[in-house]
Amino acid sequence: MPLDQALTESPAGVVPVDKERLGHGRTSFRSSTGALGGDSGFRFEFPVCLSGMRAGGRYYGSLVTSHEVLTTLSEEFWAGHLAAEPTEAHLLGYYPRTGRFEDASRAAEDREIARLRDVAKRAEQIDATELEEQQRTTRAVLSSQASTRADLLEARLAEVSVNPIFGPQDALPLILGMLRLPDAAVADAMPDMLAGAGRWFVDNAERHREGIAHGWAPAAFAVTETLAQIDRTLARPMTEDPFVAALRPPPAIDVDAWRGRLADTVETRLRPGLATYRDILRDEVLPHARPDDRCGLTHLEGGDDAYKRTLRYFTTTGLSAQDIHDIGLGQVESLAAEYRALGKEALGTSDLQEIFDRMRDDPALHFTSGEQLVSASTTAMARAWAAMGDWFEILPQAPCAVESTTTGAKAFYFPPASDGSRGGTFFVNVTDPTAWGTFELEAMAFHEGIPGHHLQIAIASELTTIPEFRKHLHNSAYSEGWGLYTERLSDEMGLYSGPIERLGMLSADSMRASRLVVDTGLHALGWSRDQAVQFMLDNSPLSAGVVRPEVDRYVVSPGQATSYMVGRLEIQRLRREAEECQGDRFDIRTFHSAVLDSGSLPLDVLEQVVVARLP
Repeated sequence: MPLDQALTESPAGVVPVDKERLGHGRTSFRSSTGALGGDSGFRFEFPVCLSGMRAGGRYYGSLVTSHEVLTTLSEEFWAGHLAAEPTEAHLLGYYPRTGRFEDASRAAEDREIARLRDVAKRAEQIDATELEEQQRTTRAVLSSQASTRADLLEARLAEVSVNPIFGPQDALPLILGMLRLPDAAVADAMPDMLAGAGRWFVDNAERHREGIAHGWAPAAFAVTETLAQIDRTLARPMTEDPFVAALRPPPAIDVDAWRGRLADTVETRLRPGLATYRDILRDEVLPHARPDDRCGLTHLEGGDDAYKRTLRYFTTTGLSAQDIHDIGLGQVESLAAEYRALGKEALGTSDLQEIFDRMRDDPALHFTSGEQLVSASTTAMARAWAAMGDWFEILPQAPCAVESTTTGAKAFYFPPASDGSRGGTFFVNVTDPTAWGTFELEAMAFHEGIPGHHLQIAIASELTTIPEFRKHLHNSAYSEGWGLYTERLSDEMGLYSGPIERLGMLSADSMRASRLVVDTGLHALGWSRDQAVQFMLDNSPLSAGVVRPEVDRYVVSPGQATSYMVGRLEIQRLRREAEECQGDRFDIRTFHSAVLDSGSLPLDVLEQVVVARLP
């Protein structure tokens, strides 16, 4: 039976979504269980290959090739991912007819682990010798992504996941504002989505109860700050509710009636769920929360194993915590010499501490308004766009906008929608403009926008030669490594305005090098929160106002911050080896195509791709 025909049979628990609404001619699903497979009663039994029982299972039809098995597995993997991540699906332009929100329950997590284990097993059973180069890459990506993601979920970090930086209690309004509502049908689904968000808070509270029962608890500062965020939200009158205000109506609907339904759902479903989450955090979790001197995972029973899983997932390498820590120390030491050399030109001094003090405290080297931040970012990216042709063979079609925000990290990026309805967006946090050095803005703009995240992610989303899931998959070491690589590449391209801005490139490097030391220090070596802050203040020009929220981010998102420098160093190594191997034949544009035109890859798979492309 053809895949499309099988998927439209509407087995129990799975409802097909009209292909016309997906913008890709593909069938997507909404599963009543939150994922394909498991309790939904729907599962593909994959076929035998011509080479034997390599794919396992039964097949109701003729024998098929390894390529066909891989294609079917890729489609199922992506459909399952979208079912488990409905908000991401909506952001990408896969519009649901019935609103759904992520399922935070232990049962949903167990189903997702089982699904991923199944995908990884079946990917490994496909005979790679029967596949072409891109197909072998797809098989390797499926196996790596599914297995490392399952390993990470099995760490049960949801039980300590209180997050005042990116948690839904604070970040959800920003995300809702990014959702496109193309017509009345999608708009009418939003009350159900908001009700699902209320369930998410209740289920997440229950996950924290599960953690407390076996001695796991989040960091105390994270709980305290999250409670303050929730209290501020619940204290706002419904007429100013951020969840209702964030959603933008489509044309030709009764906006007042629609917003009335949203408000009713928020008042009766979302806010009560948020209040339950607050009460459990305050009354049951906070009394057991980890103090600042024990905020890392190593202080939890089983925490060292959990941290190893985060490092494997985020770096896609087998590097140990100590390996990463030592790499970071080496990078910090090498940066000192660069500061001294450039400091003489930029600030008239080669004294390292004086350079740091000037960059940290000189008012002339800091912004004063959010408008300045947005304007400077826009100008820097326009300059980068103009230079792309000499360094890249292909450029994305999707535009990239710069917007201010008071939510989330210092800067971050949202990718474009798959249907072309929204371009990429680089968000710059303007909560405290004076915390931004004038020297650091250009490096950040190049990282988040062009030639960094937007270039890489938009190119991937527009590829036509790879499976759909590879256009949107995010491997942190690859994506963040590319972003950091482009900060140095921008210097080669002559994009920085002057020596002060080039000091900002070094400052950004200091942050990412320090992350290797601090993240592992916190979660593997038992560092305190203050010890982590002090290390970054001693070894970078970053101010305390920047460093403290950075350290807090590492505490609540263990492992992720190590991906930047680990990925950058690997891309640089691959480039050096290609330059040595090819000599006069080396073309930087061809190298960048080899890195970019297969989508986001685990680092070991990236090496295989680049070596094959650049013999």
